[in-house]
Formats: sequence, structure tokens, C-alpha cells
Amino acid sequence: MSGRNKNLAVIAIGGNSLISKKNKKSVEDQYDAIRVTVRHIADVIESGRQVCITHGNGPQVGFILFRSEIARKQTGMHPVPLVSCVADTQGAIGWQIQQALSNELRDRGNKAAGRVISLVTQVRVDADDLGFDAPDKYVGEFYDEAELPGLQAQHPEWVLKQDVDRGWRRVVPSPVPREIVELDAVRALLADGFNLITVGGGGIPVVTDTRNDLRGVDAVIDKDLASCLLANELKAGLFVISTGVEKVCVNFGKPDQKELFSVTAAEIRAYYDEGQFPAGSMGPKIKAALNFLDNGGEEVIITNPENMKIAMSGNGGTHIK
Repeated sequence: MSGRNKNLAVIAIGGNSLISKKNKKSVEDQYDAIRVTVRHIADVIESGRQVCITHGNGPQVGFILFRSEIARKQTGMHPVPLVSCVADTQGAIGWQIQQALSNELRDRGNKAAGRVISLVTQVRVDADDLGFDAPDKYVGEFYDEAELPGLQAQHPEWVLKQDVDRGWRRVVPSPVPREIVELDAVRALLADGFNLITVGGGGIPVVTDTRNDLRGVDAVIDKDLASCLLANELKAGLFVISTGVEKVCVNFGKPDQKELFSVTAAEIRAYYDEGQFPAGSMGPKIKAALNFLDNGGEEVIITNPENMKIAMSGNGGTHIK
């Protein structure tokens, strides 16, 4: 791979790796789900690759916002800004992945056990990004349509949209990621042989003010787009997007549904332009995959955690080249 680190895989894990079932949302449940996922990531490390892991945080941010709202109403406590929720979840989820992966590697007697670290990172966005005018990033829980009047009465400032066929969710601004502020630290840790968890939840969104100081803003950056930016800045040989299905499908859920195994960027772009991949589910993943390839990346794999290892050996998942 020309100019690429073929041993480095950037792996973006999806929400199914954190919340496995609708009734399994506690911190302990989340850790149990992470323990299952990191077994598959440990397989990847044992195959000889170094990994840089990113993760989502939509529901977790929603939980903190909900707790904050209850505390404000009941006790007069100050509300927690959205940007602080992103930072909190990046640290907490990153720590859980770090601990679970390190424990898994230690149980296997792998020397990489002590070489796993999580790094809280900021991601710069443009202050005039159009995303601030048109919120479209889903966060928090899923709601039934019957709950909408009550939610809108309780939270008149919320914008709620339907997330495909899964229910209604709150949407918040999602500006385009422009720069990973702590990229030098990421590179230094990788160069020293660490497996890294970073840019969690898309990173903490910041803008530069008139004094050139960084300032946090209330938004959530799309995890897959931020992961793509990270993969390209690191010149990773492989970008893996972990999701809830083994392969990407066209005509999903229809009688003529078709699984995609090996496709070119041109083919997947044509499907994307046809509207095959909804914005609330597979769309951002395909967009991130195309961005990676357009900027010099050579291969993207989209699959679920349990098929990650075999997909990397060429026997599973969807491969986009």
C-alpha cells in the first residue's frame, strides 16, 4: 500500500458493541457488551495488526442529558452542556474499552496487554458549519410516536426526528470534522507500540475563537466521519467500520435484498446516490468509507464484530476498494 501503514487498522465500533439489547442499558451491561466485542478485536491484534479504536456515544450522551434535566427540575442543579456530555462519555467508554481489551489480552498471555491506552481528544469544526442551522445527528433513546406530545411539552427546545423504522430520537447539530487537535499525541502513542482508543463519539467538538483559542461547542460529530479523518491522517492501511450486520445490503428488508461482498468505490457510490443507504443507519458509514478511499485509502471493511477477523482475512464482511 503506497505510503500507508498496512499493519495499522482503524476500527470504528458501533452502538451494538455498547448496548446489546434495549433492556441492557446500565453501565455494567455496557461493560459486558464491550467485553464481547474486544474478544474479536484481540483476535485482530493477535493476527499481527496494531489497532486504533473509535466508538459511538449517542445513547450515552442522551442518558447524561436526561439525568441532568431531572436533576435541574428536582433540585435546581445546573444543566450539563452537551459538549461536556461528549467529553464525559469519551473518557468513560474509552476507559471501559481500554480495561476490557487489556484484560482480554492478559488472559491470553499476549504481551500487548499492557500496551492499551485511551486518549481524550478534541476535534475542530468550523464555527459557521451549516450543521448548526440544521440539526441531524441522533442522540439518546428511541421513543414511540405516542410519547412525542409529552416529550415536546417537557422539552420544547428539542428537535425530534424518526430514525428509519426504529422510532423517534432527538437530533442535535453535527458539524463536519476538520482537524484532530491531539493528532501528534495519537501518532506518538502508536509509534511507541500502543493500541489506542481515541476520537470517541466523534471527538469533543471545538471551534477557534477570535483570539485563536479553542472553545467547546454544543454538537456531536459523526463518529464514522471523524474515524475516517483519523484513518486518513494516520495513513492507516485499513479502515474497519463495525456495525450490527455482517454485510452491507442493497434493497435492505425487501424481497430482492442483496448482500455486498466485494465492491468498488464507484459501485458503492452509485448505490449511495440511488438512496440505498438511509442517513439514520448505513448512510454515514458509506459516506465515511468513500471519504477514506477518495483521500488515498485503499480498503474499507464493513461488518459485525464477530466476523471482523475472518473479514480481514478476506472471507467475510463487505469489502470496498
